[in-house]
Amino acid sequence: MATWGHTLLLDSNSPLMEQLNFFHDHTMLILILVTTLVGYNMSTLFFNKFINRFLLHGQLIEIFWTILPAIILLFIAFPSLRILYLLDEINKPALTLKSIGHQWYWSYEYSDFKNIEFDSYMIPTNELEENGFRLLDVDNRIILPTNAQIRIIVTAADVLHSWTIPSLGVKIDATPGRLNQTNLFINRSGLYYGQCSEICGANHSFMPIVLESIPTNQFIKWITSLENS
Repeated sequence: MATWGHTLLLDSNSPLMEQLNFFHDHTMLILILVTTLVGYNMSTLFFNKFINRFLLHGQLIEIFWTILPAIILLFIAFPSLRILYLLDEINKPALTLKSIGHQWYWSYEYSDFKNIEFDSYMIPTNELEENGFRLLDVDNRIILPTNAQIRIIVTAADVLHSWTIPSLGVKIDATPGRLNQTNLFINRSGLYYGQCSEICGANHSFMPIVLESIPTNQFIKWITSLENS
């Protein structure tokens, strides 16, 4: 979860977020190199008192500054396309979770099990426990197992929403009348917070997402207790 001291991306808790972090560092390195080179050249032009009055054009340098940016763009484009396809790749999911956006709460369905569905509302500030997070905690958390391939199906019942958990590298639009899907693989147990990332009305800021990741054996016990109740 982001705190006031964060200036960069969140710590990664899934393989996809790790790849996004690597790509961010890779792109920032290229940007710093390009900015340094261009800044150095501009500063030498500003402070250089000598000019070549006979120079009308430079064929060699024109070829250089046309080919070099193209090569730099390729170094950015290929890793970007690789991550783009990784984000959409779904390989034999062990579990499917359906998320439905409403004004202004989320509802969830565990499609692989019978009658396991619930609504998830934000806990009002006056009802929060002492150690709760304001505008982030919900009454019913999503429970998912660690180290399992999970398919997330997202839609909306009324207007556009967006189901987002930054530390897992997941952001997918919830569109009325349409099912969007993505994959999820959680590396470690813990609580992961997110929010609706598409302006959806007056209470857009008050429909958070809380995902609790637990070991597989505990998840099976949780599911069994819900089916038996």
